[in-house]
Amino acid sequence: MSRIMSMPAPEAASAPARMSPEPKGTPPHRPAGRRVIYLANPLGFAESGRHALGRIRAELEALGVNVWEPFAECAGRTPREIGRLCLEHIRESDGVFAVVNGNPPDEGVMVEIGYAFALGKPVFLFRDDIRTCADTPDYPLNLMLYAGLPDEWRDHWYTDIGEVADGKKALARWAGA
Repeated sequence: MSRIMSMPAPEAASAPARMSPEPKGTPPHRPAGRRVIYLANPLGFAESGRHALGRIRAELEALGVNVWEPFAECAGRTPREIGRLCLEHIRESDGVFAVVNGNPPDEGVMVEIGYAFALGKPVFLFRDDIRTCADTPDYPLNLMLYAGLPDEWRDHWYTDIGEVADGKKALARWAGA
């Protein structure tokens, strides 16, 4: 005879509740005239990625934008708090810079990109991973990622940390650098 285990009722499907007291970094620090960019990435999970994460953050800050980066802001929080805080910061940020390394890229980063697309936020993709993860040479990632990017998606695509400051590409123009 099998037993049916009762599960707690799911929370209402409303917008995520704001946490109290306001966590560090909420809302994103926004000095006059500076944009805020959300840095979606899986790099903080491993010591080997933290150096690259620091370099990417420094390049973004050199453009004159404020960076909200989950690994720097979410220490000591529960997974649920982290998820809610990240969604809140995507909503409050002006754009998203996403590290899409991996094959496939990190699931959390993909959710963050999809959420940003749904909100109409500009998204900039960074991938310096030499592995391919697409069925066509025309698009380096799953083609659904390109559905949310402008037709000239290569202008939003970065393969080297040094490209972040390239004034000919979309991010530097967006940042006003």
